Amino acid sequence: MLITVADVEAAAERLTGHVVRTPVLPSPGLTALLGADVTVKLELLQRTGSFKARGAVAKLLSLTPGERAAGVVAVSGGNHGVALAVMAGALGVRATVVMPRTAPARAVETARAAGAEVRLADTMPAAFALMDELRDAGLAVVHPFDDPLVVAAQGTVGLEFAEDAGELTDVLVSIGGGGLIAGVATALRARRPGVRIWGVETEGAQAMTAALAAGGPVPVALSSIVSTLSAPSASALTHAHAAALVEDVITVTDAEAVRGVLDLAEHAKVWAEPAAGCLLPAARRVLDRVGPGARLGLVVCGGNATTADVTAWADRLGVR
Repeated sequence: MLITVADVEAAAERLTGHVVRTPVLPSPGLTALLGADVTVKLELLQRTGSFKARGAVAKLLSLTPGERAAGVVAVSGGNHGVALAVMAGALGVRATVVMPRTAPARAVETARAAGAEVRLADTMPAAFALMDELRDAGLAVVHPFDDPLVVAAQGTVGLEFAEDAGELTDVLVSIGGGGLIAGVATALRARRPGVRIWGVETEGAQAMTAALAAGGPVPVALSSIVSTLSAPSASALTHAHAAALVEDVITVTDAEAVRGVLDLAEHAKVWAEPAAGCLLPAARRVLDRVGPGARLGLVVCGGNATTADVTAWADRLGVR
């Protein structure tokens, strides 16, 4: 069952005072770079550096007293774990975060500094399995995308975009497990019915592309450097939203995503992570498909990448 814009509006009320209403701004630099009007939603300025704070705090606020006392667990490639650790700490809830060993070192350090217990697994599928074990042991799961409350909370990004942006024809949203695009598409298609929503994935992290091709979630092999997009599969919940509300999902390479980070820094004057950098090469493909007159909206989802991370990826991938 799809969530509704009423669910997103209810989430927005619950989140008041807990998260930031991030800026929506025209980007002259990206407009010049892409040759089309570009408006950005700067969710990298959200608490904890990504949109994930919205879903994490919404789920935490919904817990029963017993669940709060038992503590919570989440699996994460980085941003969701940081968001849960920080928000749980602020609300006095004990949190355990399970991450793959490929997660950014800063994400692990930040989650621990916020008071969470961090457990590392060899792979992302193994991290999800460990989360399930801890759930069975009594911890409440704060799932990164397979939860209607979380999806509705992520949808508040789209609600704000619809309220604060000028005219838009096409909005691009990065996809990991699909919670963000599911929520954003719900809000935007309700508030601006003519807007096309495009998803973006990187090669080696194509959970939604595979789900749409198969007619439902299927496991995917993960090889992308972009750990924050590397879900081992979509969920039935997020797949249903993408199938109903998303125009298409575009795949870009890791190298293109890293190049996008550098382009965002140079032309938009923001320091993003590859999960947001992937939007720029995808935007060029959207423009090729829709033709002149497009007015693009980009959800710049997070900024939790260090200069050392980006430099290392650029050297490894031959990006200059």
